[in-house]
Amino acid sequence: MAVRKRSSRDIRSESRLDVLHALLSLGESTRNELARRTGLSLATVATVVSELIGEGLVVEAGLAATGVGRPTTTLRINGGRGLIAGIDVAETYVSAHVFDAALAEVGTADLTLDEHETSAEYVVDAIVRALDEAVASTGLDRSRLLGVGVALPGLVQRSTGAMSVVVPKWSWRADDLIDLLRARVGLPLVVENPLKAIATAELWLGTGRGASSMVTINLGTGVGAGIVLEGTILRGATNSAGEWGHSLLVHDGRGCRCGRRGCVEAYVGAPGIQQTLREIAPDHPLADPDLQQRDVIGALASALDGPDPDPAVVETLDRTARYLGSAIADVVAIINPEVVMLTGWTAWALGEHLLPGTQSEIRTQSPNGAATDLTLGISTVRGNSAAIGMATLAFERFLGDVGLVTTRAPLAL
Repeated sequence: MAVRKRSSRDIRSESRLDVLHALLSLGESTRNELARRTGLSLATVATVVSELIGEGLVVEAGLAATGVGRPTTTLRINGGRGLIAGIDVAETYVSAHVFDAALAEVGTADLTLDEHETSAEYVVDAIVRALDEAVASTGLDRSRLLGVGVALPGLVQRSTGAMSVVVPKWSWRADDLIDLLRARVGLPLVVENPLKAIATAELWLGTGRGASSMVTINLGTGVGAGIVLEGTILRGATNSAGEWGHSLLVHDGRGCRCGRRGCVEAYVGAPGIQQTLREIAPDHPLADPDLQQRDVIGALASALDGPDPDPAVVETLDRTARYLGSAIADVVAIINPEVVMLTGWTAWALGEHLLPGTQSEIRTQSPNGAATDLTLGISTVRGNSAAIGMATLAFERFLGDVGLVTTRAPLAL
């Protein structure tokens, strides 16, 4: 397959994204500061800013004294340009979040799903109700919505022009849900899986803003990786890239819910962490398989606090850090990213306890030099990062629809 050359139009598209990223980071800025921050020429920044002002996405915010000469006009993203919705759909809940055009959250609504109800009609109805409630909570009219992004669990794949969604616990066909969504939402729509949504949130709003290559590791009940190369989300031939949680960690190891044995997820997903504790201390109160996974992870974090941390929990976290570091070392060997960020509720609860051991194992297991300059950390993008990422993808689609961006390809419907 021939490599597509970047046109002058594509270069201008990337320049607009660079300026928008910088403005999101800085809040308010001048044209001169944007040129310094982005590395673009002042003339290019001036042209891009004029285009963004013309579309109503950027406004002049006031004057800033520079100390020499006349005050300089400051700029900011115009949050009032419209609303964008990001919706996180899981097997047990729908969480809808509404943002303004500056990606500041202005409304939210959460609904619980009955996991025994698996029809497309039931799921779509919950998505639409959550969206309507989230918009209503803003006090603004639904007509202000510029687009909607929906993260669906499982694999969201694209092949030969068609799209499919694979969710093991749901029995409906993907096109049933997508047709219903398109008809019920009635707005520009983007569908993606949570891994790529989370990576997009990190790329726009987190440490990824300053990195060309990055991996966002999501730790929860399941695990996976969102991969950014050259500032772009890696999708793969069928949009399936990132299923790192189902790569092999231990040959003939623990059974995984995917049906294989020895997957990364079976060791560093929340149930896998509890299984490690069970192997170390079978009678430990937190080893009870009937406990809720979030409760177990929170209790493990609490057991590490204080002057006398629980020895079984300490050993559990030490082993988990080694598992995690070894699995990330494989990613480092293949991709050689600048940044690896841990995110998700398990990372937020246990990350500070896992980081030292994980970093040590990465450096031990990675090929010589591959991890020398690697930055490993906990994501600063908090809240529902899947919903934030989906809103950002919907925003990217809006930018494409108005002709400002040509180089991004969210799964638009």
